[in-house]
Amino acid sequence: MTAARRYAVYLAPPADGALWRFGSAVLGYDAETGDAPVAPDIAGFDAEAWHAATAEPRRYGFHGTLKAPFRLADGASEDDLAQLMALSAAGHHAFEMPPLEVRAIGSFVALVPAVPSPKLEDVARSAVLELDGLRAPLSESEIARRKPERLSARQLGYLEAYGYPYVLDEFRFHMTLTGPLPEAERVQALNALTSAFAASGADVPATVTDMALYVEEPGAPQFRLVRRFPMRAAQ
Repeated sequence: MTAARRYAVYLAPPADGALWRFGSAVLGYDAETGDAPVAPDIAGFDAEAWHAATAEPRRYGFHGTLKAPFRLADGASEDDLAQLMALSAAGHHAFEMPPLEVRAIGSFVALVPAVPSPKLEDVARSAVLELDGLRAPLSESEIARRKPERLSARQLGYLEAYGYPYVLDEFRFHMTLTGPLPEAERVQALNALTSAFAASGADVPATVTDMALYVEEPGAPQFRLVRRFPMRAAQ
């Protein structure tokens, strides 16, 4: 079987904003330009160690997941996906994201909203439900990678229905900054990233103005941000 492109629907902050610059620099990869910006100084890590610590999220580029990576169903085209994304994005007004803060989520470190955001949750719900008809079913290996034996019954149901266990009422928005880390390194990264985030100027609320389409070409090392679909003007 020929390898197929994978697509992901993500929230990507404006490329000219401090949040995008911060996240891209932390990961050492700008998914929109393909550049490799220099990471900020992360106390306790040299450049090589930090590059290793961010290897996993670097593959996907800086983002917040709306609809997790998927392949297109037989008979569906990228044009079909673009048309549905344009309609989905146009169904929402631009809005201000709550302030973000650096937190540990399990074994990795991420930016998460300091307070709930119903508008953000609504955008994610729409992306999951409105685009799922174009998604190919998961393969057995893709299901196995989600470790279904560790999922709750509800999460397993969502994995089977939507190709991802953390959707709808299980959705928790986050923007990943590191891969899995041992506890001591995780604590060090958490403290260092908290300081770097505050110093970056990216800790002010960002405005969400679009939904972003990321594409992973077969054999490519990373996803690329290929197109943004605008929301309506803020109310």
